[in-house]
Amino acid sequence: MKTRAAVMDKGQKEFEIVELDVDEPGPGEVHIKFTASGLCHSDLHLVEGIYGDSPRYPIVAGHEGAGIIESVGPGVTHVEPGDHVVCSFMPSCGYCRYCETGHTNLCNIGANILQGCMPDGTFRYHRGGTDLGGFCMLGTFSERATVHARSAVKVDPWLPLEVAVLAGCGVPTGWGSAVNAGGVRAGDTAVIFGAGGVGMNAVQGAAQAGAQYVVVVDPVEFKRETALSFGATHVFADAAEADVKVKELTWGNGADQAVITVSVMDETVIRQAFDIVGKGSTVVMVSQANAANNTIQLPSALMVRSEKVLRGAQFGSCNPHYDIPRLLRLWNKGSLKLDELVTKQYTLDQVNDGYQDLRDGKIIRGVVVHG
Repeated sequence: MKTRAAVMDKGQKEFEIVELDVDEPGPGEVHIKFTASGLCHSDLHLVEGIYGDSPRYPIVAGHEGAGIIESVGPGVTHVEPGDHVVCSFMPSCGYCRYCETGHTNLCNIGANILQGCMPDGTFRYHRGGTDLGGFCMLGTFSERATVHARSAVKVDPWLPLEVAVLAGCGVPTGWGSAVNAGGVRAGDTAVIFGAGGVGMNAVQGAAQAGAQYVVVVDPVEFKRETALSFGATHVFADAAEADVKVKELTWGNGADQAVITVSVMDETVIRQAFDIVGKGSTVVMVSQANAANNTIQLPSALMVRSEKVLRGAQFGSCNPHYDIPRLLRLWNKGSLKLDELVTKQYTLDQVNDGYQDLRDGKIIRGVVVHG
């Protein structure tokens, strides 16, 4: 069948809206009609070349999607036509070493997310004689897609999909980076570097976990002001100013956690985060670094003596098939802010406008609503 989609080819500066052919679902696959797709900065990295040579171009962009199952392939039992689903950008097989040990966010089945192909190396999008992958094995900037069934997480049918879509990436990635990876506890002081679509959820995750102080560092005034309504207690445009305040709040001990959710991570922000936390504390790296410059240098002796922990977090160390419904039910009960994350909605044809707004710091999260 046919679909319209936003495609990125190597060297392009904007997404191109084209018509593609989409295969019917094979064994272990589902076909989805997307209702909404979030504008995550990770897709903008395809334009900026942050991933280096890892992606396979051309590729259908978009990895934060929600929609309705239209058909399923042989062997699919956990969803059926008519079900509402949110897609996880990290599929989980349920039986590899990582899934069996509770680390489904690291599942081996997600090894091809930058190539966009199925686990067997084949593709479901086509244009003429060219095969196209779907970013993160999805490609949600498309009206329709055939994806691996383990990428589709069934959600309650009464949830509005244009809101539920945020649970596919930004919400669990940010919320989990503070709660799971950072281990924020009651009375802690947590510092969030970057208050965009992911960072804002780290803010509310830290606040919900009981942090006494949630300090945000972001150069954009609009984001700093918004962060206060998501649970931030202090906001700063400059890391040095934040460091002074954190030392004051903690009697010179430093923060318990620092979570890095800036647009593009670099050595400077890592060192700022390392310096702002105290002994025995944790720095969580969430952002993507530029593939051409991703070296980290830190004082090893100081790290040993202070027992500071520097760790990465994929998908907020969440379990997609458990945590996506759990977070959405928290929203349903009024305990989690989702509507407030969406600054503006766009059509598929306006996807480049949405990303320009993101570059300009005008939105926290934009959502493409498919007609």
